[in-house]
Amino acid sequence: MNRLHPVSRVILAIAVLALVSAYFVPLWQIQLWAPQYPEGLNMKIWINNLTGAFDIINGLNHYIGMAMIKLEMFPEFGFMIYLLGALIALGLFAAIKGTRIWLWIYVVVLALGGLAGLVDFYRWGYEYGHNLDPSAAIQVPGMTYQPPLIGYKNLLNFTAYSGPDIGGWVMIVSGCISGLLLGWEQFLRKGRASSAAVAASSNQAVAAVAVLIAAGTLTSCDAGPEPMRYGKDECSGCKMIVSDQRFGAEIVTKKGRVLKFDDIGCMNGFVKSGGIAPADIKQRVVCDFNHPNTFIPVEQALFLKNDELKSPMRSDSAAFASQAELEQVKAQLGSGEQAKWPAVVCTP
Repeated sequence: MNRLHPVSRVILAIAVLALVSAYFVPLWQIQLWAPQYPEGLNMKIWINNLTGAFDIINGLNHYIGMAMIKLEMFPEFGFMIYLLGALIALGLFAAIKGTRIWLWIYVVVLALGGLAGLVDFYRWGYEYGHNLDPSAAIQVPGMTYQPPLIGYKNLLNFTAYSGPDIGGWVMIVSGCISGLLLGWEQFLRKGRASSAAVAASSNQAVAAVAVLIAAGTLTSCDAGPEPMRYGKDECSGCKMIVSDQRFGAEIVTKKGRVLKFDDIGCMNGFVKSGGIAPADIKQRVVCDFNHPNTFIPVEQALFLKNDELKSPMRSDSAAFASQAELEQVKAQLGSGEQAKWPAVVCTP
């Protein structure tokens, strides 16, 4: 039995048709942050175009000898629309044909295409970051400026981020769904299941795909607090390394950037000094004093102020999720003043 289950064919067709969105939304994004650009400079890579602040980025990069970013640098823009169209046609053919061998072919081609895209992006980033103008105004011996393939990287006083945008996440989720279907079909082929068992497995596959889609949607659309890397992360306010697990705070911006602080005093000072406009803040959280890397929204946290707490930047305030935990620490210290947000950071 080499035929795909009808449910598999429908799900595969939906996953393939989702790739059409890549013609209308950006596939990849590169963001740069620096003290003078707290909300960042964003460059969007589409299937055949570039948008964003690359004119400003070009102006900055000129001083360190990097090449100008322009459409002519990317010959891939000339044929990517056709490659994607061929991939969609292959996926739909696999769904219509309804055989496992064509599903295999589609998944393998999709995986190889994604790998080729990452290799090509890495190659471009390497050349862009290493081939510098020797007559540049600013030269740092041994320094290169290759952007990260995926994730974050510090480049001089800038923090660079590279990762999928909306279209990229759609393609990732679509590929995962196709791979999941292939695995499910392979499992069914090995077992001589009864029609009832097949139906049950079909329901499980649908549920698994739904969970995968939900996870992909949440990952791409709902940025939240990030774990503190104690001893590595730099405070966005005072620029010191975040080291005390009992304290710390984060700001999540509306654009999804996460700013980390070693003390709520630093976080408050950063906002008051104009480091970020209050209107650009999506969420502020603080570290639970008793539970490292457990975050509490500032509006829900219970704060205890006591000089003996000796927080990194001497706000001397600890955050708790419950009154009982606060009272326990207060009893150990012998005294303390309880406060809520924003009174905890307000000066008399």
